Amino acid sequence: MKPVDSKRHLASMAGCAALAALVCAAASWAADEPVKAPVEQKKAEEAGAPSGVVTAKLIDQAPPDDPASPLWEQAPEVEFPMSPQVHWDPRIFNVTVKAMKIRALQDGRQLAVRLEYADPTQDPGDAVAVEFPVGDKKAHFAHAQEMAQVESGEVNIWYKKASDAQPTDMNARGFKTLKAQDQAEQNVTGKGVWKDGVWRVVMLRPLTDSGADDRQFAPGQFVQIAFAAWDATNREQGAMKAVTSWWWFFVEPPPNRMILVYTGLVIVGVVIVEAAVVRRIRRKKA
Repeated sequence: MKPVDSKRHLASMAGCAALAALVCAAASWAADEPVKAPVEQKKAEEAGAPSGVVTAKLIDQAPPDDPASPLWEQAPEVEFPMSPQVHWDPRIFNVTVKAMKIRALQDGRQLAVRLEYADPTQDPGDAVAVEFPVGDKKAHFAHAQEMAQVESGEVNIWYKKASDAQPTDMNARGFKTLKAQDQAEQNVTGKGVWKDGVWRVVMLRPLTDSGADDRQFAPGQFVQIAFAAWDATNREQGAMKAVTSWWWFFVEPPPNRMILVYTGLVIVGVVIVEAAVVRRIRRKKA
């Protein structure tokens, strides 16, 4: 009988065990690793720009409408620079709001976005807006105004004025086309609080609804997002506002637990192979 090469057998056993450990580690990483940002996001990071992605963090309870809720600490904060709207008349060259901090939360059903920015004075005419493109057509961030070589697409705007009890769900395809949706379609709620020279405004809406003019949000998908703010004390209104360019918005999906199932199957397969090898060795010895 040919003697068994114990060293080779031990090496085989060690290799299988290492493979199982590697697969298990990779599965655990894949289950919790967030989806990477698109190419534009990576370029922004390399250029030292803001991170560019607002991630709507998945939590196990309904997101709050209270801007001061401690739940907001669970959401990563992203800060975006703001600039005067100088593309179209009436232009403005000096705005109050220079930057805006954004956090977002969701529970798989309801989405909440919190906007925070410095404004030294509280005024009933102060306002803020969140904007998303609707459909596949490209749109400029300023009310989807057409620009050279850019076909105008529709945008969905959530607008909150300090004097209004609730935000207004609106749409536009360029300046002077802004229109509020019918009352039956108004499903954006929220609250704004000014304290110590800072506005904190929360807007909430279901991730998906039946509105044809509403932006729908799918977990794991990147969509564009932009922001605007008006300081009434600085006589900002209409097109005279502080704006951002388009950035990115991402709804965090639930962890992919199926990879753990696949890992378990691989490990079981490794154990079965090892058991077969051991039985074969014992038979040869016998």
